[in-house]
Amino acid sequence: MNGEFLDALDQIASEKGIDKETLVEAVEAALQSAYRKNYGSGQSVKISIDRLGGIVRVYTLKTVVSEISDEAQEILLDEAKKIDLKYELGDIIEVEITPKNFGRIAAQNAKNVVVQRIREAERILIYEKFIDREKEIVNCIVQRIERRNVFVDLDQAEGIMPSNEQVQSERYKVNDRLVVFITEVKMTNRGPQIIVSRSHQDMIKRLFEREVPEIIRGEVIIKNIAREAGSRTKIAVHANQPSIDPVGACVGQHGIRVQHIVDELRGEKIDIIKWSDEPKEFIGSALSPARIVNVQINEEDKSARVVVPDNQLSLAIGKEGQNARLAAKLTGWRIDIKSISQMSAINESEEDQI
Repeated sequence: MNGEFLDALDQIASEKGIDKETLVEAVEAALQSAYRKNYGSGQSVKISIDRLGGIVRVYTLKTVVSEISDEAQEILLDEAKKIDLKYELGDIIEVEITPKNFGRIAAQNAKNVVVQRIREAERILIYEKFIDREKEIVNCIVQRIERRNVFVDLDQAEGIMPSNEQVQSERYKVNDRLVVFITEVKMTNRGPQIIVSRSHQDMIKRLFEREVPEIIRGEVIIKNIAREAGSRTKIAVHANQPSIDPVGACVGQHGIRVQHIVDELRGEKIDIIKWSDEPKEFIGSALSPARIVNVQINEEDKSARVVVPDNQLSLAIGKEGQNARLAAKLTGWRIDIKSISQMSAINESEEDQI
């Protein structure tokens, strides 16, 4: 260990954002343990690294005495005065005891400690970088797939997408480029763990924020989102100014904005709904693309009966009830959908009972 060692520490400290003195002190502490391991622990030792030349010295602390009873802990007054005439009986002095072959041990231990500290510092830096990006979307590349978990390269860090955060209709391959949503960043014994998702509902919100400047500026607000990942999403939007069409802003000229999002989601359908504080209007819009004839609401149990033309019933309900289910989730109302024919039959039955 010499000046080159200190120069290397300077470079490492600069590149990794680690305090150089912290590294040197860590090396000194490690060398102290290494000395005791290799040369016995009977002595009280101190390791010192010259901050200018990088020279390592080992010192033991000894008490100045007139008669020695413990050579490991004591030194005669005459010997002490050979080091410095100022020493008196009872003084505690540092006596250099650097072994001849200690340089090799020091170099190896220094290397191990520096590598360990670099790893620790890098883990902290990665954690601090990504904890600030929690709940955001990021670009990544699929690295590998193990036990249904997808591991992605996030640039200097690795993220994991568990099976429950994946879109079940999507198939991922190594080197695929994806946009993912960071759901959680936590520090573990093995370093930072970054959980990412493709199925999270808030991924839709972030994608629209990326594509629609009016949302970032606060002119258009996303009121709610209902999503069945990989299949269909309904998003309710509202404009703060009457002059702004919130749906048009999100769709974009010739549909280009929403198409970018659909492409990123690999074909997932997106219904953009104009939010309204009038339940009838909002529920009717939420069942888009079906055409609505009438909406009857019950404020007490927050339920609604919606009437649609006979040829719109299957469209309003959707495949396996998806459209109705997403509309209910988006609005927060229980929705019962009937066709005109069904309502006529119900009304006739009620009249017969009277």
